[in-house]
Amino acid sequence: MIVVLRKNAWVMGLVALLICLLGITKLIQPSFGASGLESVARAALPFAFATAGMAVVVIVGGIDLSVASMMAVCAVTAAVLMERMAGVPALLIVLGVGLAMGLINGALIVVSRVPDIVVTLAMLFVWEGTALLILESPGGTAAGWLQQIIRGGAVVEAVPKALLVIALCAAVIWFPIRRSKLGLSIYATGSDERAAFRSGVNIGRTKIVAYGICGLFCALGGLSLAALTGIGEPVPGPYLMASVAAVVLGGVVLGGGKGGLLGPIIAVFILRIIRTILTLMAVDPNVTTIIEGTIMVGVVMLGTAATLKGRRA
Repeated sequence: MIVVLRKNAWVMGLVALLICLLGITKLIQPSFGASGLESVARAALPFAFATAGMAVVVIVGGIDLSVASMMAVCAVTAAVLMERMAGVPALLIVLGVGLAMGLINGALIVVSRVPDIVVTLAMLFVWEGTALLILESPGGTAAGWLQQIIRGGAVVEAVPKALLVIALCAAVIWFPIRRSKLGLSIYATGSDERAAFRSGVNIGRTKIVAYGICGLFCALGGLSLAALTGIGEPVPGPYLMASVAAVVLGGVVLGGGKGGLLGPIIAVFILRIIRTILTLMAVDPNVTTIIEGTIMVGVVMLGTAATLKGRRA
């Protein structure tokens, strides 16, 4: 029991912080309850999917700057397809598109041997242009059932559907991988690529698959965007920096090889609750943006410093 507590101390600390922030929110706004929590969960959903995808590539030792653009491609694809065909085939096509984009990113990095930050920065513009080709301006429509999936509470009203969606998707996709040989390869590659290669890990294939998983999570993020707005938005949202900050705050080491998805997803909700608190305190929206940006940059800088210190040690 003590070993488990020590192993998950950071995640438990994040949970405690989240509970404290929810308590502060309740003190500031006594009427904050199930409906307020449901609103926060829906707003956090695309950030959570972007963060989950980013966490996987960071664990493998990389980074993907194109997550927001891939989400935009998937959002407009879903909105266009759902105008013309049944929801389930459109859903499967969108998931396939996200997976394909992630695999392309990974393959380009492995084949070209160009640093991932350079490749994904270039692909950011490629996918952004692709989204605009599919839909030049906001439009299309999201199926009603897709919108209802994330709205309201579940069996217990205090548990938002959006929260269950991210928990279920993360568990279905990541838990089997985490416990498999592929999961071990992802962590081994991120921890020490040379040692992993000597142990028989196919480094190239592992990286490509990790980026593919990232693309799959981005597809879910795009679907959640379409569900939130009811349309497709071709312009990428502010998910890149937020996802990196949440990944670092969630305990994933930027150098790779350590961390999971639970901590980063909890970190997403922490950052969204902080925004809610600032809004309830009637802080100027511009000042709120400055505070959020400062927090994100600070978290990333601290994570980078910790990573460099660990490598020197």
